[in-house]
Amino acid sequence: MNNLTQVIAAVSTPPGKGGVAIIRMSGNGAFEIADRVFLPVSGRKFSDCDPRIQVYGHIVDDGERIDDVLATRFPAPHSYTGEDTVEIGCHGGILVTRTVLETLLRAGAVLAAAGEFTKRAFINGRLSLTEAEAISDLLEARSLEQIRLSGGSARAKLTEALVNIRTKLVSLMSSIYARIDYPDEDLGDFTDREILDQLYNIKEETQKLLSTYRTGRAINEGVSTVICGKPNVGKSSLYNLLLGFDAAIVTDIPGTTRDVLTHSIPLGRVILNLADTAGIRERKNMDGVERIGIERSREMIKKSELLFAIFDISRPFDEEDELIVKAVSEASAAKIALLNKTDLDAKFDKKQLQGFDAVIEISAKNEEADAIIRLSELVNRLFTDEKIIVGSDAVISSARQYAALNRCLDFISVAIESLEHGFSQDASSSDIERAIGAISELDGRAVSEEIVNDIFSKFCVGK
Repeated sequence: MNNLTQVIAAVSTPPGKGGVAIIRMSGNGAFEIADRVFLPVSGRKFSDCDPRIQVYGHIVDDGERIDDVLATRFPAPHSYTGEDTVEIGCHGGILVTRTVLETLLRAGAVLAAAGEFTKRAFINGRLSLTEAEAISDLLEARSLEQIRLSGGSARAKLTEALVNIRTKLVSLMSSIYARIDYPDEDLGDFTDREILDQLYNIKEETQKLLSTYRTGRAINEGVSTVICGKPNVGKSSLYNLLLGFDAAIVTDIPGTTRDVLTHSIPLGRVILNLADTAGIRERKNMDGVERIGIERSREMIKKSELLFAIFDISRPFDEEDELIVKAVSEASAAKIALLNKTDLDAKFDKKQLQGFDAVIEISAKNEEADAIIRLSELVNRLFTDEKIIVGSDAVISSARQYAALNRCLDFISVAIESLEHGFSQDASSSDIERAIGAISELDGRAVSEEIVNDIFSKFCVGK
């Protein structure tokens, strides 16, 4: 990251050919740099133009006109970063965009690092760390549900819930400190019983928020999902069907898939981190490559959160199918049996399928829409709370948020236990203070610089 006193600049739109590109510049001195290279057709200096109104003019370098642009100035603190900010809309060619940016850099700006605009917004109090994370997730969104989870309404709901918990803890802490500092003045707002009741209330709110993580994680980070089965049952056909394009080679030759293929896709509300694996079988004449592929398949099954075990309904249940059932039964994942090739005569004994959460019949080759809808609904029930309305309810969705909130809950529980055992309010104060510290990590009030840098390093340049 650059020094906060420097003016930073970067292209904020994706690289490539387009009608318009946006170049952003931020920092104390951004307007002065713009004055050196941008000439409004009105004849006024750009720094004297009205704020938040686009101004038409030319970018010039050593007297040479580079491009006709629209520029807008956002004076601090009323900007995204909280600093003086300039946004320039130029033509969207790769070369012209780069030339305009280089003109700004020669005039005194420095190239922004990844996520530096949003980091400055965080440092200047325009965003909490949780809101900044949500913006990063929004940029990487792969489904409409992810957009809802990371959108402004959802961010506001989560911030409101976290602020409410923190405010209540701070209020308790203030009351306890008042009683400790002035024991004879009876300045504390709460009795021991009232503090205990308040802590129970805060604990319940914290637990409720924590319970949303399973849903938030499934929507945002995704569920590790493995397609498994014996050779030539239609694993790759299902993989291609779910992806919507032919990513895996499909043939009638058993053992075509030799390695694990992976891709992330939305299925209903959930993101599936999907893996198509080599068919599992036991043969003496297997070559080394196939044997390695099968071993990798077994390892993926063990690590998965969701298993799609595929069986060929047109063939009788055999020893290789039994191997699949055994491998699946030893996994801790949610298990769905998919009986494929329903377009053919059924010879499969369904009674052999024990320990599955559900059994669905499907024809992957014929791309049955109804079967995919049933599969989607089932996965949603398994990994999300359908009572949660994303965008209207507060939902936590990152491991960092979950860990910090869990620590907060642990400290609250210890404080409750202390009071229930008859200890005085000041005995519980240190745990309440630790709970405040833990929840303060969520908005960035009490978080290490290393964590902050790691979060913003995942942003694209220009955001």
